[in-house]
Amino acid sequence: MTGWIAIAGLGPGADALITPEVSDALAEATDVIGYIPYVARIAERPGLTLHATDNRVELERAVHALTLAAQGKRVAVVSSGDPGVFAMASALFEALEAGPEDWRALDIRVLPGITAMLAAAARAGAPLGHDFCAINLSDNLKPWPLIERRLRLAAQADFAMAFYNPRSRSRPEGFGHALTILREECGEDRLILFARAVSTPEESLRIVPLGQATPDMADMRTVVIVGSSRTRLIERPGQPILYTPRSAA
Repeated sequence: MTGWIAIAGLGPGADALITPEVSDALAEATDVIGYIPYVARIAERPGLTLHATDNRVELERAVHALTLAAQGKRVAVVSSGDPGVFAMASALFEALEAGPEDWRALDIRVLPGITAMLAAAARAGAPLGHDFCAINLSDNLKPWPLIERRLRLAAQADFAMAFYNPRSRSRPEGFGHALTILREECGEDRLILFARAVSTPEESLRIVPLGQATPDMADMRTVVIVGSSRTRLIERPGQPILYTPRSAA
C-alpha cells in the first residue's frame, strides 16, 4: 500500500511547541482528520483536504483515516498534546484491530507531542519531578467508581497526580467529588495547580492548598496537578516555583 497514517500530536497550543517531525508530516499529508478545534489549527493549502469532526466520534474518525490510507492517501490524524495520552492513537489501533486484515499492512506512525501535563508542569516549575501518574476524570468511557478507586490508590501511594478533563458543562459535579476524595486522602494543605490554556494567550496558572480549591477553578481547558506530600513551593517575585524533589527520603 502506498498510503500512510501519521497520528500526530499538535502540542498544548502554541505553534512553537509542535515538533519538526509533526510539521514535516503535515506538509506531506493529503488529508488531515481530527476534532474540529484541532483541525482548525492546520493551515489550508492546495492538495490538502481537511476533515473536521465533532467530539466523541473517535472510532468513526479512525475508520475514516484507515479507509483513506488504504486508498493511497497520506493521512495525518491530529490530536492536541500527545496522541498517545487520552487521544487518537489508541482509538486508531482499536479500529485497526477490529478492521479488515489488509489494514495491518499500512504504514502507521505515532508522532509524539508535548502533552498538557508536561507543558503545565514546565510553566509551574517541576511538580512532576518524582513519581507521578495521570488520570482522566471523564466518566464517558469508564465508570465513576473506577475513577474514585484510582484516585484513592494514587493518593495513598503518594504520587503527584495530573488530571485531564476535570470538569465539563455536562458533568460539573464530578470534579467536586474528586476534590472531596483528595482532601480525605491528602489533607487540606496539599498543593494543587490549576493550569489553563497553557502556551496560549489565555494561559493562567493558579496554585492553592487543597483546602482552598473549588470546582469552578477548572474547566475542560485546564490541567490539574496535585503534588505529593514532598511537593514544595518557592516564593519569589512574580510567579512562584512549584516542584517535587527528586528524592523521596
